[in-house]
Amino acid sequence: MEKEKKSLFSSYEQNNSYMQDRLQVDKSFDIVNLDLQYAGRKMSMFFIDGFAKDDILHLIMKFLAKLEPEQLEPDTLSKLLKTYLPYVELDQVDDLNQAADTILAGPTALLVEGINKVIIIDARTYPVRSPGEPDLERVVRGSRDGYVETIVFNTALTRRRVRDRSLRMEYMQIGRRSMTDICICYLEDIADSSRVEDIKSKLKEIDTDGLPMAEKTVEEYLSGRHWNPFPTVRYTERPDTAASHLYEGHVLLIIDGSPSVMITPTTYWHHLQHAEEYRQKPLIGAYLRFVRFIAVWASIFILPLYYLFSVNPELLPEGMEFIGPNEFGAIPILLQFLIAEIGIDMLRMAAIHTPTSLATAIGLVAAILIGQVAIEVGLFSYEVILYLAVAAIGTYATPSYEMSLANRIVRLFLLLATAAFGVVGYMIGTLLWILYTVRMKSFEIPYFWPVLPFSFHAFRDVFIRTPIPLKRQRPKVLHPRDPDR
Repeated sequence: MEKEKKSLFSSYEQNNSYMQDRLQVDKSFDIVNLDLQYAGRKMSMFFIDGFAKDDILHLIMKFLAKLEPEQLEPDTLSKLLKTYLPYVELDQVDDLNQAADTILAGPTALLVEGINKVIIIDARTYPVRSPGEPDLERVVRGSRDGYVETIVFNTALTRRRVRDRSLRMEYMQIGRRSMTDICICYLEDIADSSRVEDIKSKLKEIDTDGLPMAEKTVEEYLSGRHWNPFPTVRYTERPDTAASHLYEGHVLLIIDGSPSVMITPTTYWHHLQHAEEYRQKPLIGAYLRFVRFIAVWASIFILPLYYLFSVNPELLPEGMEFIGPNEFGAIPILLQFLIAEIGIDMLRMAAIHTPTSLATAIGLVAAILIGQVAIEVGLFSYEVILYLAVAAIGTYATPSYEMSLANRIVRLFLLLATAAFGVVGYMIGTLLWILYTVRMKSFEIPYFWPVLPFSFHAFRDVFIRTPIPLKRQRPKVLHPRDPDR
């Protein structure tokens, strides 16, 4: 929704009064209005206390204080912008409403008597933490910097790794009230231009008053399928991971207030890759990826499969009769699994809300007091705890946190289907999961590509960590303008 434009009045007093009323200066202590007079002209500064750089504004005011009236004649605006305002980020607007919105974003506005424009001085700074290594994407060897909550820092971290003249950082705002800054980042010489325009158009269609959850709110508007548990975009807090996707032809969304950069489009297999695989030798990386795939699929299928063999021991092949509980607990196995699953989620939530110094104590309580005692009193069986632990390890081995949560929902669905219909339920549940993911699309890209539709070279790159010198082609499914590396 476009905002109403308000042109400047011919009178400085009217402009100043309108800005004061628009910003409600007298009702907010952090909105500062300075009434000044330099070179025989009335001037007024509007800025947000905490965003404005005091030393820069002080320097500008010192320069203005030395001016004589004749120095601003005849073209006052041009002389201020080109000569007497010693700062690199200057702009001018002829809309008072736009100027007020700009002030709320951090820059300083300068009203000058006799000028029909508002001078914008972008001398702002945001509170920011140091770019430390992300907790969810740690590597043994590699860079230790990560994205932070300030959009300018994040664009700088990205450009530091992609010094390409075709790198585009396009700016827009979303949210009628929040006016959240968003950057669309892509390599113009590589990314599919139609996909870039499609993402821009979808972003412009977002009509809401604010983005309280930043990138997650944007994802819900872009993905469309609101009840789909699988992530259709990938998040990363690592600039090197973001840069590698830019070189493939992906489009990034950098949102102010979020340390996570959104990668679009993505497939199912993007969520199973990790930077650590590319920080090791190709053979080691291929082995790590293979182990990761086993862990992820074990987290989905091992509990329903164990339950199926437990209640139908005749299905076990010869020599595997040891699978299944030797002693049944006081409650049915299905209920044991459900209680344990809920218990693990409760433990995860408790760990998130627990101070770091007490996290070890939470683990000891869960492992010793709850787990061991539950087994000894006959509530759980040892096998249930074993296989649930394997599933939990696979869940935490999934690189994408969003994908691990979706896989947990799939695991519960398969477990309930197996409990209700036995072998048929397990097979049909697995088939429904495959059909659901195969039919999905992420920005018109098949979610299960390159398995379905099949692409041999891409399939090889997904399941085997291919040496970088042999990866000479960009993913064809992204339709890159420059397909060769």
